[in-house]
Amino acid sequence: MTETAELNTEHRHWILIGCMLAMFMAAIEVTIVATAMPTIIADLGGFSQFGWVFSIYLLTQAVSVPLYGRLADMWGRKRLLFIGVSLFLLGSILCGFAHSMAWLILFRAFQGLGAGAIMPLTSTIVADVYSPRERANVQGWLSSVWGVAAIIGPLSGAWLVQHFSWSVIFWVNVPIGAIAILLLARFLPSREQNQATTLNLTGSCWLMICVTALLVALLQAEVLGFWLVPFLLLAVIAAWRLKQHEQRADAPLFPLEIWRSRLIVAGNIGNLIIGASMMGISAFLPTWIQGITGGTPLQAGSALAMMSIGWPLASTLSGRLMLITSYRFTAQLGALLLIAGSALLLLLHSDSSIVQAGFTAFVIGTGMGMTSTTFLVSVQNHAHYDIRGICTASIMFSRMIGSAIGTALLGAVLNLNLSLRLPQADDPMQKIMSPESRQTLSEATLHDWTGQIASSLHWVFVVSLLIALLTLWVAWIMPRQRPEVE
Repeated sequence: MTETAELNTEHRHWILIGCMLAMFMAAIEVTIVATAMPTIIADLGGFSQFGWVFSIYLLTQAVSVPLYGRLADMWGRKRLLFIGVSLFLLGSILCGFAHSMAWLILFRAFQGLGAGAIMPLTSTIVADVYSPRERANVQGWLSSVWGVAAIIGPLSGAWLVQHFSWSVIFWVNVPIGAIAILLLARFLPSREQNQATTLNLTGSCWLMICVTALLVALLQAEVLGFWLVPFLLLAVIAAWRLKQHEQRADAPLFPLEIWRSRLIVAGNIGNLIIGASMMGISAFLPTWIQGITGGTPLQAGSALAMMSIGWPLASTLSGRLMLITSYRFTAQLGALLLIAGSALLLLLHSDSSIVQAGFTAFVIGTGMGMTSTTFLVSVQNHAHYDIRGICTASIMFSRMIGSAIGTALLGAVLNLNLSLRLPQADDPMQKIMSPESRQTLSEATLHDWTGQIASSLHWVFVVSLLIALLTLWVAWIMPRQRPEVE
């Protein structure tokens, strides 16, 4: 069977299940590994390289996402997804056998390369087999995978590490991935390639150099020091060269139709903003709970999990709202929820309960779920089949870059405030976050540090709110129309 503009198949529910399993495999990896990292470090050592276990995964994933998206349009979704899942499973198996932190980081890079295909291509395949009117609801099902993974990941990771070797947390994905491959191999049609197409290698190289330099600069800003400037300069030069090359390339990585469409550009800007805003809560709400209120890591994780619950619920709701209102109304409602949740962060104080923090996270999650799904579905419905893969990948890519930018920007705001408020203190965040170090501080010092760090975090939340306000502007650009009826 040949893939046409839309794949019409009676087996699409099995295709959806296969895509959800593949996405679940990649989603749970993020939370399950974070839970097991203390045990892994105790066994392998290399605490100084701890950050790279996560950074290299994000780096290789971000670099490969647009490449997979473009190749999927040229060579077909099925082939590229199988390559991605295979790389991910290979990396997972090898991670379990790592005998040093350096080897673990290398194998995590393989996982990231595989995840770069899984995230955009599963969403693209689902968009191919469902009509524009149905996509909004089905994308909500895909989003629910993240909510389930956010709950199951930490719990299963803690249980597996306690009863088995930490290697098992990497190997649990193997049967999940195998089932996903079997389902998609059986029910997902393959596309017949009618003309020879080759990847734009020069453009790909410039893209990889640009993204790698940018992400290294953003994720390792504190470590690089002066070397931050050369990395940023390299990213700018590579971006300029990529732009020049794309303008005259026969087969550009990013077809001109993408930049000519106001809706597609708005969807990418919206997800860039969502990615940056998301870090205000993902990175700093747990810091507030543990550092300011003296909560436990479990309490911090429970509060943050509410965002992952609100996201898929709102994503599913947005699918129905789009059908009876419009893209613009749904995006604006989501933007207002995101802004309201970001404003609630400013109401947190030292006596705030975990319930209040969890409710704040839930409101932010609903706003993000509603806006991100609206941006994604509108772009997929607008894009022709031949560029839908790269358009979907660009949405995912924008959110990843936004997360990296948000992490660097909000981290800089926190560090600047701490240096101004506690200039004589030696690493106050580390000492107040550690229960052992916290107990060694005098009551007066603890009270003073807690107040100053709380004020610093409030400025982080203020900047996060300002970022969230931009989503209202992007929502206004969305068209006043509903998903097409087919």
